[in-house]
Amino acid sequence: MPSAFHLAIHVHDLAAARAFYGDTLGCREGRSTDTWVDFDFFGHQLSLHLGTPMAVARTGQVAGQAVPMPHFGLVLPLPSWQDLAKRLVSQKIDFILEPQGRFLGQPGEQWTMFFADPSGNPIEIKGFASRDDIYAH
Repeated sequence: MPSAFHLAIHVHDLAAARAFYGDTLGCREGRSTDTWVDFDFFGHQLSLHLGTPMAVARTGQVAGQAVPMPHFGLVLPLPSWQDLAKRLVSQKIDFILEPQGRFLGQPGEQWTMFFADPSGNPIEIKGFASRDDIYAH
């Protein structure tokens, strides 16, 4: 079994989280109780627990843009990233940073988008043409 990352975060409302992660992002729901729910977040285990989400501020600086910190997300092959970006744009997601290219023509060329779940947890989804580019410098 390849490694899967596990992340547990707080959300205000499990019903809103289920709609967002399940319906909007297309993640499969796993086990749950009255106080938490697991999702298959693109092959990784994301556990959403009722509680107060972490404080977030746009203090990260990447390629001249302020990005929310902390944040989580994933890296997708570029065609999958493009498909997800099109789907989220068509669903009129309120982006923190709209889908865009970064470091174009340089080592580590990537595409990125930032948005938040209904509890304000920021999510970054990156796309790379090759896995070899993820750590290029």
